[in-house]
Amino acid sequence: MSQVYEGFNIHAQLDHLHMRYPGTGHADMGRYEWATTIHRDTMASHVGHQSRLAYIAICENEPIARVRYNCLMSMLHPITRPATKEEREKMESNN
Repeated sequence: MSQVYEGFNIHAQLDHLHMRYPGTGHADMGRYEWATTIHRDTMASHVGHQSRLAYIAICENEPIARVRYNCLMSMLHPITRPATKEEREKMESNN
């Protein structure tokens, strides 16, 4: 009887984890949505750590404020949306 309860408890904990942290993903998450979430989490981590911003600023020879601004802007538009089927057909017909 305890095995049934443990199985239910594990699923309840997993559901709670997915509700609390949307970036953990789920079975229905697509490739684009997953990549967007990972990119936003990475940029948020960069912005939240001053030492990492300083390291990136030194590497890019930019002020720390500019690096922070670039990270924040890349969080708004992280990656481009994949082309739809109609757009791909249109590009292929032009070639």
